[in-house]
Amino acid sequence: MHDTGAETPDAPGYPAEFAERYRAAGYWRGETFGQMLRERAQAHPDRVAIVDPAGEGRRWTYGELDLRADRLAAGLLARGIGKGDRVVVQLPNVAEFFEVVFALFRIGALPVFALPAHRETEIRHFCAFTEAAAYVIPDVSEGYDYRELATKIRAEVPTLKHVLVAGEPGEHTALAEATAEPVAVPDAPAPHELAFLQLSGGSTGVPKLIPRTHDDYIYSLWGSNEICGVDEDSVYLCALPAAHNFPLSSPGTLGALYAGARVVLAPRPSPDVAFPLIEAEGVTITGLVPPLALVWTEAAAQTPHDLSSLQVLLVGGAKFSEEAARRVRPALGCTLQQVFGMAEGLVNYTRLDDPEETIVTTQGRPISPDDEIRIVDDEDDDLPAGETGHLLTRGPYTIRGYWRAPGHNATAFTADGFYRTGDVVRLTETGHIVVEGRAKDQINRGGEKVAAEEIENHILAHPAVHDVAVVSMPDAYLGERTCAYVVLREGAAPVKSLAVKKFVRERGLAAFKVPDRVEFVTEFPQTGIGKVSKKDLRAAIAAQVAAAAAAQH
Repeated sequence: MHDTGAETPDAPGYPAEFAERYRAAGYWRGETFGQMLRERAQAHPDRVAIVDPAGEGRRWTYGELDLRADRLAAGLLARGIGKGDRVVVQLPNVAEFFEVVFALFRIGALPVFALPAHRETEIRHFCAFTEAAAYVIPDVSEGYDYRELATKIRAEVPTLKHVLVAGEPGEHTALAEATAEPVAVPDAPAPHELAFLQLSGGSTGVPKLIPRTHDDYIYSLWGSNEICGVDEDSVYLCALPAAHNFPLSSPGTLGALYAGARVVLAPRPSPDVAFPLIEAEGVTITGLVPPLALVWTEAAAQTPHDLSSLQVLLVGGAKFSEEAARRVRPALGCTLQQVFGMAEGLVNYTRLDDPEETIVTTQGRPISPDDEIRIVDDEDDDLPAGETGHLLTRGPYTIRGYWRAPGHNATAFTADGFYRTGDVVRLTETGHIVVEGRAKDQINRGGEKVAAEEIENHILAHPAVHDVAVVSMPDAYLGERTCAYVVLREGAAPVKSLAVKKFVRERGLAAFKVPDRVEFVTEFPQTGIGKVSKKDLRAAIAAQVAAAAAAQH
């Protein structure tokens, strides 16, 4: 028995008894994103909602953002885009991102959140797999012309009728021209219905799609706000790509808007861009991945900018080493808040009043009292507290299945609805989680998740390659980088590592997926049952990296 309306043919819903429990506990408040923005706009129409330094210093109030969302919603409806339609959104950190997603939330169309770094292979998959009706892009960003990509994808995906461009449209439609006078929305979305599709960091091939409802995601926002101390006086700096789950919801831009706070968009996360914004806007809170946090702590000592408004620095997306964590407070003068979460749901935070030792040595504890945590061995048997094992979870904002993926869902979730996160963790006596690594074959390259299998599939397409195994290698800056071990075909002409990287890049993959290192071997180490032993390969490259580092000192 499932909650009426929450279950769709595409996405498993919450069982009725759980939905009832989450509503009764007050987690699900029966709100939608469209209503949320309308209420904030009515309560304080003249308060600044979005600051966009890249867009000639634009400052949109809550009233303006609400009206823009209404006008674009009407324009989309007039183009035949409506409830349940999927729209791939690939925008950088610009104000239009929020205009677009709130317009889609209003009409019940589902944003599919792509990242600016995605290229042809990924975008084609997102558009084709979701049967997207529209694709929203910038004109040119960081020197890349998205209009050319859109032309190519549109020719290949029959459902893709509309390409909307923030900026000069070329042969497509300008976003600014796609508006109409606001109209009443027929069949507006209900709180238990899907709000959007997010990308998993998945360990197999291209990312899975994560279906999030208005109810469950909005709970994660206000739950995060309470833990992170976000209120209407907060100023949140969006330094990471806006579509990432972490800067979207932990507590992120959407959490800040829920609180009636101000969102400041950083076109880039580097200190030379972010530090002047912190000073100018009085930024109180922001979130970074570990490599950026290291760069900020090093840059803070030399900066002429006043960073004293910054109260909280959230660090997540990958494990933050204890050594690096200890540098935050002395360097930036703010409280570190470690975040360990996933776009599928569960989010853990260290608390602002936790002892410093807990803040620097753990990855926090869950948002909700109803976040259920199990730590199990390889046979799914529960382990005693303090032992390291696989993290399983279910709760009021953790999905019950990926979108259109019944085969994968059968293994990614237990029969009773626990999500297998793929993380290897242990619990401290205080209930805080310490992340020890990943069980899934996935490389966490400075917060960007790289699926080994996806890269292997591309390298295997090279005519000279017989076999390939992609593994992580330790890196002082990014935490992990990718190393591709390649076995060439017998009799094949020699291939250089640069040629392999060029081959992958030319297949239209995001730059962060191009292997950082290529090693040629004649055979792979094997496990007892004849599988490639990636464990041995990881150990081998780690030893090489360590030896090279030792030789430099």
